[in-house]
Amino acid sequence: MKNLNRRSFIKKTSLSAAAVSIIPNYITTASERPISSTYMGGFAAPKLGKVRAAFIGVGARGGTHAQFFAALENTEVVAICDLYEDLVKEKTQWVKDAGGSKHKNIAQYWGEEDKWRTMLKEVRPDVVFIATNWENHAPMAIEAMEQGAHAFVEVPIALTIQEMWAIVDASERTQKHCMMMENVNYSRDELMFLNMCRQGVIGEILHGEAAYIHELRWQMEEQERGTGSWRTHHYANRNGNLYPTHGLGPVAQYMNLARGEDTFGSIVSFSTPSRGRALYAEKNYPANHKWNQLNFKGGDLNTSIIKTTMGKTIMVQWDETSPRPYSRLNLIQGTKGTLAGFPTRVALEDGVEGLTKDHHSWVQGEQLEKLYEKYDHPLYKRLNETAKGSGHGGMDGIMMYRIVECLLQGLPLDQNVYEGCLWSAVSPLSERSVASGGAPQPFPDFTRGNWKDTASLNIIS
Repeated sequence: MKNLNRRSFIKKTSLSAAAVSIIPNYITTASERPISSTYMGGFAAPKLGKVRAAFIGVGARGGTHAQFFAALENTEVVAICDLYEDLVKEKTQWVKDAGGSKHKNIAQYWGEEDKWRTMLKEVRPDVVFIATNWENHAPMAIEAMEQGAHAFVEVPIALTIQEMWAIVDASERTQKHCMMMENVNYSRDELMFLNMCRQGVIGEILHGEAAYIHELRWQMEEQERGTGSWRTHHYANRNGNLYPTHGLGPVAQYMNLARGEDTFGSIVSFSTPSRGRALYAEKNYPANHKWNQLNFKGGDLNTSIIKTTMGKTIMVQWDETSPRPYSRLNLIQGTKGTLAGFPTRVALEDGVEGLTKDHHSWVQGEQLEKLYEKYDHPLYKRLNETAKGSGHGGMDGIMMYRIVECLLQGLPLDQNVYEGCLWSAVSPLSERSVASGGAPQPFPDFTRGNWKDTASLNIIS
């Protein structure tokens, strides 16, 4: 300090202050974990003799969740809540039909926006399943945990980084699970790829590709009730990847991200021009219709690149507008080969015994039966028959079965609160990157450094 004159000192300290001022506030919101809080990475809650569940939002996903849950042993649906009476009545009957007399005392709530709060206080469920519009996910999950219940939330877990930190802090403070219900992690091919990655079939993993490409313009017909009535406004007002987790969740678990080996580093993101939604509205609705009054800002296709702390890369794409077939990409590439989806394919450097000679040919179609026989995940083998008819090819049922199984046996969940937040963080970070011309955006470390000591997800039998 003695060699600095006053002018140079002021210049240096001013530059330092300016540098601090441009650090995004979501990076600086993390603090030391309070002594009274518990890291939830491998947390196992005390066993439940019976899982008493309440459901908030049963218009679409929530209703099917309740129906499959009700049919499982050692479960009880104690309450159902929705804005609309007809949905509550209908889904209550679904539950009774699926689970019989054990669900005879189901409390019903509908009407005002905050009826769910009344339900939590009056019913005191063990767990709460939340399948509402995205804005309600964080406040409902946090309140559920504060009222003594484990929270299971549809994707995304929250909309903002600040909300995600609030969820993490609430989970750690209350020692209650908060799991984002990423059902795709329980799909047959994703489970098989996870098993193959754990067995080292493709060597050291270097790169992944994930997507949610699903043309959903038809949802704009849902104008007063239903998904389109609120999602359409997100498409109009936000520009980034609004729905990343279906593709990203499995790839992140293949790579062991936030589980000992590596974690999310930063993201860059770019969007195409916004065309499809406005053209669809112009074609299908009168000029004075409310959809034609919106200024759609969100690009039809968003492409983001995540770089991990160890230098691995993940391409994540999102497109719910363009006329093209459904795809999650689901590609994972290693030093010895590549596993890819849509259609499912496998290529290995030394070939697949009895099927291919080298990596220049894919194993696909009917040839895959030999790979399923060898590498099908043991969880899929055990639960496939049980989960049939549960939705999305059985993945919904396997997910729900595992949630109940973990709660009854006092096991850690397959997806922890930090994974739900990291996967969901792609949305607000991609929006920031797009708005800044593709500038890299750092991921918060919701684990506060504990990812380094968090065990990998086991190959559950």
